[in-house]
Amino acid sequence: MTDFSLEEQYQGIICGLDEVGRGPLAGPVVAAAVIIPPEKRELQFIEEIKDSKKLSEKKRYELAQHIKSQCPYAISEISVEQIDQLNILQASLLAMKNAQEKLGHVNHALVDGNKAPDLSCSLTTVIKGDSKSKTIAAASIIAKVHRDHIMQTLAQQYPQYGWAQNAGYPTQQHRDALKEYGITPHHRKSFKTVRELL
Repeated sequence: MTDFSLEEQYQGIICGLDEVGRGPLAGPVVAAAVIIPPEKRELQFIEEIKDSKKLSEKKRYELAQHIKSQCPYAISEISVEQIDQLNILQASLLAMKNAQEKLGHVNHALVDGNKAPDLSCSLTTVIKGDSKSKTIAAASIIAKVHRDHIMQTLAQQYPQYGWAQNAGYPTQQHRDALKEYGITPHHRKSFKTVRELL
């Protein structure tokens, strides 16, 4: 059940943090930080916020627009070059740290997953947080919509990899295209599937 029971355990300004794009072979990793102020929690669209993976693409896009118009938020991208330099876990944690810093002052962060980024506020890691906390779920929705848009834009330049459908994840089409067409500047060279082709 996605609700505010975790948020209610803490005092002050609470943000949710989530990242998207750890598994893909191409494209940036994206994190979002969102605050749903208590006075906004009764708005109609809030009820529909849940784990972004359980929403249709159309519903995710609609909810992302509502969240961004009603709630303070920040988005951070970590490039493929930085991912290859740092490794994907550290890049994901940095994306979350950057998103929280861009958002500004918060008292406590609810972070999806079991790894803690180095934040300037106290935090709680929440496994499967996007299916428990409305604030984390809101962050997961805007991060996913943002990253999907990046991959759809890149797909216009590189249509053969199917990024508009697979968002850079290692689907059969993507793997086959890698073997046939090779790698692009947007592929993560530190990832085994890509590295083996170098």
